[in-house]
Amino acid sequence: MTPFIGEIIGTMILIVFGGGVVAGVLLNHSKAQDSGWIVITAGWGMAVTLAIYAVGDISGAHINPAVTVGLAAIGEFPWADVPAYITAQVIGAFIGACIVFLAYYPHWAATQDAGAKLGVFSTDPAIPHTPGNLFAEIIGTFILVLSILFIGANDFTEGLNPLIVGLLVFAIGLSLGGPTGYAINPARDLGPRIAHYVLPIAGKGESNWQYAWIPVVGPLIGGVSGGLFYTFVFGEGSLMAMGIALAVLALCILAAYTGLQHAPAVSAGEDALEKRETGS
Repeated sequence: MTPFIGEIIGTMILIVFGGGVVAGVLLNHSKAQDSGWIVITAGWGMAVTLAIYAVGDISGAHINPAVTVGLAAIGEFPWADVPAYITAQVIGAFIGACIVFLAYYPHWAATQDAGAKLGVFSTDPAIPHTPGNLFAEIIGTFILVLSILFIGANDFTEGLNPLIVGLLVFAIGLSLGGPTGYAINPARDLGPRIAHYVLPIAGKGESNWQYAWIPVVGPLIGGVSGGLFYTFVFGEGSLMAMGIALAVLALCILAAYTGLQHAPAVSAGEDALEKRETGS
């Protein structure tokens, strides 16, 4: 198996288990319906663990463009392989989302809430707020990549690392997942969002493309920043590289705030919340 196929399979496994647990909790008449956030975050943590066990020896099990780009930014992964890895990850996420759609096929028509259906495939902010949502994704992915590098610097019993990384994702979901649903992975959000757009899901509503850039851009910034921070503080990283990363981060936040000034009033977000709560 090539690393390209490995990343497809690994990311597919990630979404089958991760998207599957969200479907079980959100969709009507599922036996897991309303089992809560702890179940969702635990499911995603185990999804990461199983994906890494499956293809870790084949591709390194990045299963996340933010991890791939973050490692490339600190010289731990060749830039020439980045496009192929990201392509494979998005393809795998799309396939995984299609499998979840089939697994829960009767439940789509039985569920009236279009927002819940979209939530099975992609993330959505609890409170629509562009700078806050972007920063939440940056922070979550910064912690993810930084912690992965921490974990890699320690010696564990052979075969234990994937479980530790899964617990890391579980912890991020519990601590930082509330604002946006913690995409922390552009492929995890983009691939399934494309699947939501093209699949014949009964009463699915819109795919919320106006928000889709945040779970892509935020994790990429966070992943690169986390990698550079680790190498600067604990390795032989460049002060200039760290300064550039912080400057890019500041510019992104400034751009988000500037864009918000020209966006509709925040009450639009409140209207969205009210619609979600009432199911309209």
